[in-house]
Amino acid sequence: MKTSSTMFHDKHHHNHSKRERFLGLPFVFSSLLVASIFCLFFLNYPNPSNLIPQQGIHLFENFSQNQEHPIITTQTLSSSSSSSSSPSSSSSLSNPPTEQKPCDLFKGHWVQALGGSSTYYTNSSCPSIPDGKNCFRHGRKDTDFLNWRWKPDECELPRFDPNTFFQIVHGKTMAFIGDSVARNHVESLLCLLSQEEAPKDMYKDSEDRFRKWYFPIHNFSLMMLWSRFLVVGEERMVNGTGTSVFDMQLDKVDSDWAKELPYLDYAVISCGHWFFRGMRLHEGGKEVGCVYCDEPNVTRYNVDFPLRKAMRTAFRYISECKECRRRRMVTVMRTFAAAHFENGYWNTGGYCNRTGPMSESEVDFGKFEWEVRNVQMEEFERAREKGGRFEVVDVSRAMLMRADGHPGEHWGNKWMKGYNDCTHWCMPGPVDMWSELLLAVLRKASAFHLNSI
Repeated sequence: MKTSSTMFHDKHHHNHSKRERFLGLPFVFSSLLVASIFCLFFLNYPNPSNLIPQQGIHLFENFSQNQEHPIITTQTLSSSSSSSSSPSSSSSLSNPPTEQKPCDLFKGHWVQALGGSSTYYTNSSCPSIPDGKNCFRHGRKDTDFLNWRWKPDECELPRFDPNTFFQIVHGKTMAFIGDSVARNHVESLLCLLSQEEAPKDMYKDSEDRFRKWYFPIHNFSLMMLWSRFLVVGEERMVNGTGTSVFDMQLDKVDSDWAKELPYLDYAVISCGHWFFRGMRLHEGGKEVGCVYCDEPNVTRYNVDFPLRKAMRTAFRYISECKECRRRRMVTVMRTFAAAHFENGYWNTGGYCNRTGPMSESEVDFGKFEWEVRNVQMEEFERAREKGGRFEVVDVSRAMLMRADGHPGEHWGNKWMKGYNDCTHWCMPGPVDMWSELLLAVLRKASAFHLNSI
């Protein structure tokens, strides 16, 4: 059943069940109980590309290892800039800058935080940390992965200040649109904001995929709209069992998020992890090809084809949304954040047990994760050139270096001991940096909007 178009806008919310099915597991279990547990796990924890072992250089048609798409922001420097590293500092949007310089916030390196930990919250100060990302609760002992901050090459990235964030979004609605990694970002942002104001739970569907929180003091609504592909994609079922093959409608956006778009002031969209499945591709009502298939008379595509099509379809829909233009909605694309399974896939013993970040020289920018990011950036640039308020939070480079930030074996599922989560991110952890970048981008967008009035 699809979600109600009024579920986020009526003060008296009704429960609307969301009965999507997720992919069947790639091997047969001897116990129905174990099978159901695995299915439940992957309902909310997609693993990028590791479900299909045929990956590497052949995933993409036009592979460019060193392709760059820097987004230049303006870093404001003043005599008080050194205080911006304090979590309690609040920079007013109206403060006139004393100096401005261009800075690519997304190109840099990880440096040790002064005074040790760079975290904003703990297990105690943020009780809403989801169990699967509460790594310390489930036995993680090392803490060095918390002692790093992202340092752009040409400037400083200010620490996240909830007061500044609330000042920008006062009276507005923001939705994160994407899969469980998008949800990971929302959960991190909730912890960051709850240090200033505790949110009220306003809505949760039966599968905990569609959520709404409200911060009454700041009149700010935060939403999670779950979507695998951004476009329509349904798993093929045989006798009630998933086949791991999805029918993807490349030219039709997922209505579950699209119908909420006119009510939003900020839409933060992301995708990527679900595209590494078997797919039958449809466009204009016809099947046009497939991914991970080997059938005669069927055009075979690499992963970049449906990914690019899905991003283009989503951006086109947003650009053509008349109510979105009237509200001057800002669309923020968050780029792909890679998983870090080493020495195997999720189901073949793969793990992620590093305790500190890698240097840029250790990162292989020839891997498919970087090309996923490049495809997304190309479609983002294409959409922005056509007009509209499009911004980007490019986390790909930074997160490629953070193989130490995943739950690994410390994700607390007693039924799946021996299997590691190297897709999602510990909280607190490097995922909190995403909101530092988001705030910097929102400040730039807000300043531009004020100057254009």
